[in-house]
Amino acid sequence: MASEQLAVLFADVCDSTTIYEALGDERALALVNRLFAVLTDKVNAQGGKVVKTLGDAMVCQFPDADAAFRAACDLQSTAIGADPAEDAKLAIKIAFNWGPVVTEQGDVFGDIVNVCARLVVLGNPHQIVTTQQTVEALSPALRESCREMFPVQVRGRIEPVHLCEVVWREDPDRTEAFSRSGLMRLKAHAREAILKLSYGGDTFVVEPAASVKLGRDKENDVVVNSGLASRLHARIYGKGGNFVIVDQSSNGTFVMIDGNTNEVQLRRQEAVLGERGYIGLGGPTSGKGTDHVLRYRLEGRKR
Repeated sequence: MASEQLAVLFADVCDSTTIYEALGDERALALVNRLFAVLTDKVNAQGGKVVKTLGDAMVCQFPDADAAFRAACDLQSTAIGADPAEDAKLAIKIAFNWGPVVTEQGDVFGDIVNVCARLVVLGNPHQIVTTQQTVEALSPALRESCREMFPVQVRGRIEPVHLCEVVWREDPDRTEAFSRSGLMRLKAHAREAILKLSYGGDTFVVEPAASVKLGRDKENDVVVNSGLASRLHARIYGKGGNFVIVDQSSNGTFVMIDGNTNEVQLRRQEAVLGERGYIGLGGPTSGKGTDHVLRYRLEGRKR
């Protein structure tokens, strides 16, 4: 057993359940294995190695953050460029993290690994996410391709983890992320801020120390009249100057922060809400104005 500084990368096949249902276990597994064989070559080319596979995910390690960054970009580019087989096109989402890990018998362990496993779940198809700590370990040129997104609450961590995205390809439709100055402004005023939720023409105010329940059941604080919402779907509460949303549903909770192009899907997980955005109970927020979507915003308390 040894402790050393390494970068850990998780690459996860998106929507694998649907693929297995459509193709059957044997054909779907063969398709995933073919993709992983190609991706393994890309990992090795950047000086890394595949530690193990976990079902439809690869766990890899690299000697430094720069190597993990370059490998992540290569993996996404390769997955997108791969020819579809069996009438199925595989997409992957990637998270990588840098810091002290424990290595034993070819495997990696520790907080860095655990956080990386949590973050890849929050990613979207074709997306690469990492932490602010990892971005700071990158060479200056590579840091320019990263943008800060928002803090997320990771199970087992007291303080939120600051999520960042790697902009690995040109996208003319990409909007600016919630800026660092905006995050700092929000943090400075968080303790005196209140959260306002708007739904169905009504506005609900959440105080910093309060908690509200969202869902279809009439006993909730905010009743969401949608078949997509669970009876008790989610809970929002104040914590450490932030507002945290916790999913407790069957269909998941979707959060889109204004200024971001990618929404976060929570399944029995929690995340810190940004300054303003949309919450979808049981379905994506792209259906703004529909019966499962709420608008939220943080506001300074009136004096």
